[in-house]
Amino acid sequence: MALDFVAGCIGGAAGVLVGHPFDTVKVRLQVQSVDKPLYRGTYHCFQSIVRQESMRGLYKGIGSPMMGLTFINAIVFGVQGNAMRMLGVDTPVHQFLAGAAAGLIQCVICCPMELAKTRMQMQGTGEKSASRRMYRNSLDCLIRIHRKEGVRGINRGMVTTVIRETPGFGVYFLTYDTLTRALGCDADDGYIIPKLLLAGGMSGMASWISTYPVDVIKSRLQADGVGGANRYDGIMDCVRQSWRREGWRAFTRGLTSTLLRAFPVNATTFATVTLFLMYMREDDEGVKDCEAMRPSLQHSSL
Repeated sequence: MALDFVAGCIGGAAGVLVGHPFDTVKVRLQVQSVDKPLYRGTYHCFQSIVRQESMRGLYKGIGSPMMGLTFINAIVFGVQGNAMRMLGVDTPVHQFLAGAAAGLIQCVICCPMELAKTRMQMQGTGEKSASRRMYRNSLDCLIRIHRKEGVRGINRGMVTTVIRETPGFGVYFLTYDTLTRALGCDADDGYIIPKLLLAGGMSGMASWISTYPVDVIKSRLQADGVGGANRYDGIMDCVRQSWRREGWRAFTRGLTSTLLRAFPVNATTFATVTLFLMYMREDDEGVKDCEAMRPSLQHSSL
């Protein structure tokens, strides 16, 4: 259990470093004004951030997911592992249920972490060196939100986070279980790393597709009020306004960036975790296939 936890932390950190720029692009596209959009699409958004804010602009808010990484992986690994032991038999349905349970419980850390990340990513939009910044870093962001809005403010977007994370993790583990079984991974297979890269990348993409509209609403609620008055009274009001102003396309904004990010992030995380476990367990003859080495990944950073 301890070894899996360490492997997950290392792999998760690698995934965050690879995927955070895509996440910044996703959030900017999700919450930009439909009347006066700053970005025409994924590539234009990426290009504009680099030109106007430098490469550092792509990594705004990375401190928040890095801070929450250890706690999220601890929860995910513990809950998913214990849930599978309680369920007894390793089946696709049980993989879904165990993943869903892990996704539900880790929301306690995930929601505040993503709130800070979103606020930091929106700060100084279009400015290379902003003269005034509301937040110095992710921790300062959470402290200021708590002082102003209390515990409720820190947990803004919790309901949508739960709605996204619970089935999202279930789909993730179900897809990964199905793919690893179909690919027939074996520790002696010369193609084990490409197989894990494929399984992890595809699982991450499937998970995001299954819950993406909820993620758009979550991002808009968590970014609401930054630099002005609040626009939404709640989840349903956000859904109604988004649909009325933008139609169904509102719920797919930033999807391209998300999918472009999901594959390399999960591929990187899987490869890192698997190589670490194989190295640490090289004398353990019980490790024979992907099932024995299955790493759990955080959906919030997929």
